[in-house]
Amino acid sequence: MTERAYLPAAGRDAFLPFYDPLTRLLGGQKIMRSLLDQASLQPNHVVLDVGCGTGTLAVLVKRLHPTIDVTGLDPDPKALARAAAKAAKAGVAVRFDRGFADALEYGDATFDRVFSSMMFHHIRRNDRTKVLSEIRRVLKPGGSLEFLDIAGSGQRGFLARLLHGPAPPPPPGEDHLLRRMHEAGLTEARKVGDLHTIIGGLAFYQARRS
Repeated sequence: MTERAYLPAAGRDAFLPFYDPLTRLLGGQKIMRSLLDQASLQPNHVVLDVGCGTGTLAVLVKRLHPTIDVTGLDPDPKALARAAAKAAKAGVAVRFDRGFADALEYGDATFDRVFSSMMFHHIRRNDRTKVLSEIRRVLKPGGSLEFLDIAGSGQRGFLARLLHGPAPPPPPGEDHLLRRMHEAGLTEARKVGDLHTIIGGLAFYQARRS
């Protein structure tokens, strides 16, 4: 893999040991379960978690759906090490790969579901359509992108700024994000719902590969 700059999973390497305890305190498990509920996962699905960070979602998928094949992808090796340790502690088999969302090293039509959770606002504006195009490419026909990110207003609370820093561009507004999804070749793109949390508003989306 070509080395490139990236934003660490917790915004700063120094915050990584506190990332999981803080997300648990802020209700991260409940939020992840809401994202899984909208995905309608089925036995023997093949799932990719793009920008998996410390592996919370990927491990949760495998715990709740043991027959599903789960892969987590992230550019941050320190976060991936924690993800692998988390999976081992939970007694589940999850594959964790180092890589970037705009250059997925997987074959066409590989996955039934691709998850993107609290990752997309890290992506530079000019790369966002490319990331969505790559996600579409690796989805099987009829497969779906299950998407969660900071709500499109871009208003972030203190804790979100602490974890992710002021540098990343704001998340795209709802109309802009749906347009990017369609530009990338995804269909049936829609907003599923909103959630207000201590770190600010979150938005759930879904789109499919036809």
